[in-house]
Amino acid sequence: MADTTHVDDESVAPQPRAVELMAELHAILDELQTVDLSQCTDEELIEVAAATERAVARTTFAGDRQVAEAEARDLPRKTGYRTLTQFMNHRLRITNPTRRRKHLNATATLTCLNGDRLEPEHPTLAEAFAAGTVGTAHVQAVIDVLDHIPNAVDHDVKVAAERQMAEIAVDHTPADITQLGARLLAHLDPDGTLTDDSERKRRRNLWVNRQRADGTAKMTATLTPELAARVTMLLAVWAKPGMNNPGDPHSPTGSVDDADPDVLAAAAERDDRTPAQINHDALNALLKAVFEDGLLGRSHRGLPVQLIIKADLSDLVREAGLATTATGTLMPIPDLIDLAATAADVQPWLAIFKNHTAVPLYFGRGKRLATRAQRLVSFARPDGEVCSAPGCDQPATHVEIHHAHKDWAKGGLTDIDQLAPACPRHNRMVSDQPGQYTTHIEQSGPDEGRCAWQLNAEPGAPPNPEQINRRPDIPQRFAEHLNTVRDEIHGPPTRSDDQQRPETPHPQDARHSWLNISHVIDIRPPRPGPSQPRPSLVEAHLTTLLATH
Repeated sequence: MADTTHVDDESVAPQPRAVELMAELHAILDELQTVDLSQCTDEELIEVAAATERAVARTTFAGDRQVAEAEARDLPRKTGYRTLTQFMNHRLRITNPTRRRKHLNATATLTCLNGDRLEPEHPTLAEAFAAGTVGTAHVQAVIDVLDHIPNAVDHDVKVAAERQMAEIAVDHTPADITQLGARLLAHLDPDGTLTDDSERKRRRNLWVNRQRADGTAKMTATLTPELAARVTMLLAVWAKPGMNNPGDPHSPTGSVDDADPDVLAAAAERDDRTPAQINHDALNALLKAVFEDGLLGRSHRGLPVQLIIKADLSDLVREAGLATTATGTLMPIPDLIDLAATAADVQPWLAIFKNHTAVPLYFGRGKRLATRAQRLVSFARPDGEVCSAPGCDQPATHVEIHHAHKDWAKGGLTDIDQLAPACPRHNRMVSDQPGQYTTHIEQSGPDEGRCAWQLNAEPGAPPNPEQINRRPDIPQRFAEHLNTVRDEIHGPPTRSDDQQRPETPHPQDARHSWLNISHVIDIRPPRPGPSQPRPSLVEAHLTTLLATH
C-alpha cells in the first residue's frame, strides 16, 4: 500500500506557476465580482475602480506576452490556423485581434525565428502599459500618432517623439492624445517638406464603412493630390444648387454647363439641400452615369456589372423589410420599389427553393465553370449574398463558385445543389492538408443545402468542429425570437390573432408553407429605342407566382 501511494505521488507532476497564477487570478475575480462595495467610502471606491482599470491594462500586457510566446512556438500553425490573427480570434477569443497584434508589435518583446529577442517598437510606451498607467485605448491613440511621423524624420527625433507621446498618454485621455499628437506632428514637420510623394502614396486610402442600422454608411478617405483635384473638379461642375437633385423630378442632371439656364435657375430656387448633400447627390449621379454607359465592363466574376438586388416576395408584397445587393448592401424595400419604378430596364428572376431550405430546383449544369444563371441563383439562395465560409462577409460580387461537395478534379459536378459561394481566399484554402478546410454540402436537417466548413488540424490533434456561416440567418432568427416573445406575452396564435400580427407571421400559417420564394432584380442600363410599358414590380411578381401554381 505504501509503495502504491509513493508511485501515485511521483506520477503527479507539479503544475507550472503560470497555470497556478491563472487559477488564483480567477478565484480573486470571482470574489471581486461579488464583493460588497457598500463598505467602501467614496474615496476608497474611486481608488478601487481606478486600481481595477490598471489591473485590466496589466493583465492585457501579460496576455500579449503569452500570445508572443505562442507565436514563437508556432502554435497557430500546429492548431491548423494560417495566421496568428486567426489563432487569436478563434482559439484565444480575442475580440479585436488586428488591433491587439498592432499593440503586440509595439509594446511586447518578441522572439525571432533564430531565437534572438526583439525589443518593443515603443519601449517607453511598453513600460507604461506594463505598469497599468495607460490602457489599450491610450496605446492605440499613441500608435496612431507615431504612425503619422514621416519616414524622412531622423531616428533620434522619432525616439524622442515616442517618449513625449508616452508621457502624454499617462496623464491624458485618448482624445487628448490625438489632439496633442497633431500639435507634435506639426512641430516635427512645420513646412510639410518631409512629406514627399512616397509618403502621400503610403497614406492614401478610401473606405466605405459598414452600414448603420438605417442603411446609411460613412465613407472615409485620404486622397492623393491627383484624386483630390479630380474630385474637386467633379464637384465644381456637377455639385451645384439645383443640379442632380433626386428629390426634384425637374432637376437637370449631369454637368452644369449642359443644363438649360432657366431650368437650372428654377431648380436652384427650389433646392433646400445642404452643400454636403449636394456633393453626395453629384457623386451618386456620376456613378449612375458610369453604370449606364457600361464603363465598368460587362461581367464581374460571372455576374453582370449592374445593380443586382435580392428580395423575398413576402417583403415585396407588404412593402417592408430589407433587400440585399450583390455587393452586400442592405436596401429598404420601399427604396427598392422606387428604384425599380424609375429604372429604364428591370429584369426580375424568380427562384423557388424546396422546403424552406437552400436547395434550388432545376438549375443543374454539367460544366466545370458556373454559368451566369447559376451565379444568379446562388445569390438568390437564403445564404447566397456572402461567402459561405464561417465568419466571412465578402459579398456576392467578390466570391467565386466553389465545388463544395466534391472537387471538380475528383469527379464533382457543377450542379447548383453541389456548389457554394466562396471568396478567392477561402476557395484556395480548401484541401486535405492541415491548416486548410474540408467542405461538404449538408444533405438533411435544418441546414440542408448549406456548405459546412471544417478546419483541418495536424494528425493526432483534436478535430475542429464543422461550422456554417450564420450571418445570413440573422433576420430569420430574429423573427423566430420575436414570435417566441409574442407567444410568451400574448399566448399561442389563433387565426384571428394572425390578422393582428402582420409583421412576422408563423411559418406554419403561410399560404405557401412549402416554398421559400426569392427574387433577384436586375437593374440594367437603358436600352436604345422606346420604352415598353410594364406592370408594377409587385404585379409582375404576383403574376409569375400565380402562373407557377
